[in-house]
Amino acid sequence: MSVINVGQAAVLGVVEGLTEFLPVSSTGHLKITEGLMGIPVDDDAVVGFSAVIQVGAIAAVLLYFFKDIVRIVSAWGRGLVNKEERYHHDYKFAWWVIYATIPIVIVGLAAKPLIEGPLASLWVVAASLIVGSGVMWAADQMGRHKRGEDDTTFKDAMLVGGSQILALLFPGFSRSGATMSTALILDLDRVAATRLSFFLGIPALTGAGLYELKDALGTGVGAVPLAVGTIVSFVVAYASIAWLLKFVAKHSFNAFVVYRLLVGVLLLGLLSMGALSS
Repeated sequence: MSVINVGQAAVLGVVEGLTEFLPVSSTGHLKITEGLMGIPVDDDAVVGFSAVIQVGAIAAVLLYFFKDIVRIVSAWGRGLVNKEERYHHDYKFAWWVIYATIPIVIVGLAAKPLIEGPLASLWVVAASLIVGSGVMWAADQMGRHKRGEDDTTFKDAMLVGGSQILALLFPGFSRSGATMSTALILDLDRVAATRLSFFLGIPALTGAGLYELKDALGTGVGAVPLAVGTIVSFVVAYASIAWLLKFVAKHSFNAFVVYRLLVGVLLLGLLSMGALSS
């Protein structure tokens, strides 16, 4: 029997779609939801399932930003064959995304036993939610929000891309939260920080999903639950992306900070009382 049934897969798809790009930690919310449903969070098949349904969320990003992606990839392709095109910002940006993905790939492969073992604990998730909240609040206060997307540099991309490692090692910190916070510290405005987080997440999350596919299919998760979770994730993520970009254009990240703190404290309480297994 599959360790995750179709109903559970649909619920996890909703959670993944809602939280993948919001700075609240999709991994943390998935682990909490899995724990509440009695699903073993450290099972190889469950870890693989969580990674694969991220591809649904990534597909939503690809669709939502299709025109931007075509523009950037086209500029990159032209620059490969035409030296004059290499001065175009989109050409440079394409390379920056590639370079900025390398650190998380190296750490992800090297630290895989830790990431799927001790660091998968819900205690780590709770602590990371709380600590990450403080980082996000400080970043939003410190940032001067004066630089737009066209002002991004190679340094910005590498620092923001490298910050994804925090979420990789400490589930609960949030990949979106780490990247957006870093971008804000670098004085990007909230919309630019959010869009940069989206673009940098595409190769990292897609690669993780494809890498984990064999574990999800081969060690206890059926094809039907996997398909359901991925499709639901795609639909919900698309709506989530559209909402987030509108929200950050007019609001600070304070609502996410408060929400993360509440979830982190609640999770610590549930773990301390034994209501959830770490």
